[in-house]
This record gives sequence, structure tokens and C-alpha cells, in this order.
Amino acid sequence: MDPFTQGVLGAAAAQIPANRERVRTAALLGLLGGMAPDLDVLIRSSNDPLLFLEYHRQFTHALAFIPFGGLIVALVLHPLLAERRGLQFFHTWLFCTLGYATHGLLDACTTYGTQLFWPFSNARVAWNVISIIDPLFTVPLALAVAAAAWWRRPPFAAIGLLWALLYLGIGWHQREQAEEQGLALAKSRGHTPATLEAKPSFANILLWKIVYRNGDRFYVDAVRTGWNPQDYPGDNVAVLDTPRDFPWLDGNTQQARDIERFAWFSNGYVALDPAHPDRVIDIRYSLLPNEINALWSLQLSREAEPTDHGDYRTHRDPGGGASNRLWDMLVN
Repeated sequence: MDPFTQGVLGAAAAQIPANRERVRTAALLGLLGGMAPDLDVLIRSSNDPLLFLEYHRQFTHALAFIPFGGLIVALVLHPLLAERRGLQFFHTWLFCTLGYATHGLLDACTTYGTQLFWPFSNARVAWNVISIIDPLFTVPLALAVAAAAWWRRPPFAAIGLLWALLYLGIGWHQREQAEEQGLALAKSRGHTPATLEAKPSFANILLWKIVYRNGDRFYVDAVRTGWNPQDYPGDNVAVLDTPRDFPWLDGNTQQARDIERFAWFSNGYVALDPAHPDRVIDIRYSLLPNEINALWSLQLSREAEPTDHGDYRTHRDPGGGASNRLWDMLVN
């Protein structure tokens, strides 16, 4: 999720056990603890563009790391903020740890993938029940945290946390409905999907991106759930076959290994970019949910040395009315 949402969820978790005298400090410590795991984005390499993909949402987001992450945050914040406000170190650690503990679990509710069970498993957990930004989730939660701090009443934070859990539960139900609609759409084509996933589109849990594999092709569609369900058929593309798609690429080179790393990050949903023959795309994400218009890719080079890495690139549509078309899918 976005840093602000991570922070306010962490603040709510920390406010609940606080008394009236500590509720504001608890909110601040929980907010900073809730955002702290994303400091892993600083783990980067100028020589290896994919390094940050391997470490973002890795050990800092793991369940096993929560007590240590909370302790590190507390050691930093206790002398800076908490001690001068009369808190004992135990309370600083408690509030920081409660905030820290919410981060990985909330990220696992999104579609990106979070290594919750590191170091025992490097599987990327993605429950696909909420977009990385969703105002309907965040705004009521933030108001509850603000009310708890303003009136010094922790029960307001509990109400905010209940709202968060309720919304995630609704998202879970909507995802199940989206998967059923996606499966029905696939069957109408005579397909029996080997895999099928539903992912919420940007900032809502009503319009969903359906990605499934049938044979050697991926199919991408959109469905709207709720009281007025609707299907929006989309595109399809061949599943990546490295020897076929890159006959010039030596399998022992770093670029070939980078394709494997990128495929792991993308949970296997990789294909050759139809518009760029030397580019591998992650088909799970696009601005419009029924299009194959990747938000990030791995660019290869025929002139690269055997030890050269592929180039990780991000893509944003500069125009084309994508936001208007997304809105039309939501309401029409």
C-alpha cells in the first residue's frame, strides 16, 4: 500500500492499547513504525537494476522479522521522541512493533507480492483484495486515527481498525466474484484455464483485471462485480518462451538469468512485448485492466556483454484518456 495508508494503519494498531495520556504519542510511534519496512527500497545497485525487486517486500516485511523491526524502530525513536514524553522503553517498543506488524500483512492484501514467510520461503504472497491505493479504505481509517488522537479516546482507533478489516473482507468477497466471472468468460471461449487470477484495478474493488493462461497464451480481461456485473473482453499474448523469443540470447549470460529473476518477481506472468521485440513484460499490471500495456519491463540488448544486466524500465501512459475509460468501466 501507499506509505500514508501504511502509516495510519500502524497508528491505529498502536493507539488501541494506549491510555488517554499516551494515545497521541502511540499514534506517532505506530505511524512511523508502520511506514518503516518500506525503507528496504534503499537497497539498490547501480550495476544490478533488478536487485531492488528481490529485496523490496522481503526480510523487512516478513512475519519473523516483526519483533526485530519494531525493536530497531524503537531504538531510533525512543531517544528522539518517546523518552522526552515520559514513555518507558517497553511502551515505545510496543507501539512501534504494533505499527510495524501491520505493514507486511497489509501489503500481502495487495497484488504485488510480499515474502511474508522469509527466511523459510521466498514465495511472494499476494491475496489480491485491495489496490495499492484506495481512498475508501484509507480516508475513514485516517479519520478514526485523528479522532482518537484529538479526543484522546483509543476506541475510535478500534473503530477504524474494524473498518479496515471489514473493507478487506468485502474485497475478498469481490475477488471471489471476479474470479467466477473470469472463469465463466474463459469457458465461453472454450478455454480451461491452467491458472486464473483476479486483481483489483486502480483505487477500487469494483473493477477487476482477470489474467489467465490457456495453453501457450495469456488472456487479459476486465470484469465489474457488484450489483451490475459487466465483462470487458481484452487482449491475449503468447507466454514467454526464451529460446523461441530470444534465439540470439546465450542461456549462460546475465541477461538470461535476469529473465528468470524477472519471471520470479512476476509470478510467471511474463511475455514478449508485442511492440518491442527485445523487451520482456509483466502482464499483470496496466492502467486499463483489460489491456496488455505493461507498467514495467525488462529491456534486453543484443550488444550486451555476457556479464551485463538487463535494463529494468517503468512505463506510464502520458495520455490517451485512460482515466476516463477506467471511469466509464466503473460506472457504465
